[in-house]
Amino acid sequence: IATVLCYGCCELRKKFSVDDALDVWGVHGMGGFWGTILLGALADPSECGDAATAPKYCVNPGTVTRSGEQFGKQLAAALLCAVYSFVVTFVLLKLINLVVPIRPSAMGTQRSLDFHEHGEEAYTPTKAYAAPQKSEETPALAPQQV
Repeated sequence: IATVLCYGCCELRKKFSVDDALDVWGVHGMGGFWGTILLGALADPSECGDAATAPKYCVNPGTVTRSGEQFGKQLAAALLCAVYSFVVTFVLLKLINLVVPIRPSAMGTQRSLDFHEHGEEAYTPTKAYAAPQKSEETPALAPQQV
């Protein structure tokens, strides 16, 4: 389930032309968000709540058990962390941008930040990896032929 969600988020980001170096938001952000929420739905059942009387099939007896209440807590915590992370990151990037520009000024033909900074595109299943050809679009940090 997480694979489909993360892949869909990466494709959605591409559709809206949002730069995200190496698809960090789609893979780590949304994968972690989804996993945090599902903890409330996929944890051990309620009979595993007491470690002393828990059946043998309990994975983590005496800890979190699945319930609607736990699902709600996980959802609220994940949303709070997402909003907090967005606000703090936005403020910090604006402050840093006052001193040093964050976005590269010369990105060639505006291909993508991944290509400009790393010399390749992240998660491109339709293209085999090939070293970039020497041209005006080739970034300064492109892999060298040996």
